Amino acid sequence: MTAFLDNRLTRRGVLAAGTAGAALLAMPAVLRAQDKSLKIGVYGGYFKKSFDEHIFPEFTKATGIAVESIAEPTGEAWLVQLEQAAKANQAPADVSMMSQTSTLKGQATELWTPIDLARIKSGGDLLERFVNKYPDGRVAGVGAVAWYITLVTNTDVYKEAPTSWAALWDPANADKLGLLALASNSFLLEVTAKTYLGGTNALDTEEGLLKAFEKLAEVKPNVRLWYRDEAQFEQALKSGEIPMGQYYHDVTGLAAADGQPVRSTFPKEGGIQDSGNWVLSRASTKVEEAHVFIDYMSQPAIQGLMSRKVGTAPTLKKEVLDLSPEEFAAVSSDIDPIIPRYDLYTTKADWINQKWTELIVG
Repeated sequence: MTAFLDNRLTRRGVLAAGTAGAALLAMPAVLRAQDKSLKIGVYGGYFKKSFDEHIFPEFTKATGIAVESIAEPTGEAWLVQLEQAAKANQAPADVSMMSQTSTLKGQATELWTPIDLARIKSGGDLLERFVNKYPDGRVAGVGAVAWYITLVTNTDVYKEAPTSWAALWDPANADKLGLLALASNSFLLEVTAKTYLGGTNALDTEEGLLKAFEKLAEVKPNVRLWYRDEAQFEQALKSGEIPMGQYYHDVTGLAAADGQPVRSTFPKEGGIQDSGNWVLSRASTKVEEAHVFIDYMSQPAIQGLMSRKVGTAPTLKKEVLDLSPEEFAAVSSDIDPIIPRYDLYTTKADWINQKWTELIVG
């Protein structure tokens, strides 16, 4: 469980734009093969270790392409490094795992070499939300990994699972909630819009955003903890001190399997699905190898392997996967997810953060 939690903490720390702290670039793990090679940037810690053990050796065996894996530093530091290096025609990594928001920011400077989906055999089986496109339709990124944030409860305190995100607003839950502390990682504006405003399209206008902020502000009396430290909330959830909140489906499931009195529920409005892309630096000369890699990583069998070994949700349509119903449920759900409005955290980040501080966590 600890190892799995390390995986989640490290990966999400990297993805959360502006997360404090920076991971030094780890010594690369080089797998011997022929003269073909790829440098691949992945989230550090246990996540990188899982790829080095379970995924990259199989890729090298199948393709003869050696992998040099590089631990990406936290926040948007990796995006900045790739940007600066590309100006000097250098690629610290050829292919990188990149958050949705950073993928969008990289588009602004044409940082990503377009990916030819016709060369990805399972390209047609990718869920549409996992194909990140430039405004003109070129493919900037292909979904690498995904995971869910769900409604979690302590089963000693809540004998029955809640069925809707509306439980966060229920006066019966006063001072009982643990919620993520940032607009850009809690995605609670999207939850509010899906639960009360007819969908996340309500956030298209400033008027709609303000309505969502006003409605979300009604949750405040129920919140015991706005958390940045996942382990702090997890401990309080297990003990029953903070018996309800939002947390990661996979980690909660592992804790339940360990005998902890916790459950993860996909509300009727859907769990929040967050994800990262494979992107190719424009400074890389390894376009051919990169397409072979993304093709390999998008195969149903490899998506299934990652779900089993790394705990990620697949980016392909369910019907092409080799996951059993139990394996699929451990990482995903059939209920349509709430997809974060990543565009808002690039185009209106300052305004949203200001309102978040004023109206929600201030």
